[in-house]
Amino acid sequence: MSVNLKPLADRVLVEPAAAEEKTIGGIIIPDTAKEKPQKGKVVAVGNGKKDEPMTVKTGDTVLYGKYAGTEINVDGKDYLIMREADIFAIV
Repeated sequence: MSVNLKPLADRVLVEPAAAEEKTIGGIIIPDTAKEKPQKGKVVAVGNGKKDEPMTVKTGDTVLYGKYAGTEINVDGKDYLIMREADIFAIV
């Protein structure tokens, strides 16, 4: 997938994973009670800072904080843009 958006410096564009629709026991979760996803796929990365190269790359699946990043909409799809420091791990 290609997005016509290039993050600057140490910012990363992430496509959040879909929120869970059911519990493990099979109970359907209504939209109002769904947890914000904390996992997503990196769609685009900036060039990094002069003395801090980027660790994540396009295509990585990452874990991030529940309230990390800023929600944006590009071409009808929702994404999060965040600093690389807001990413906890590469899965």
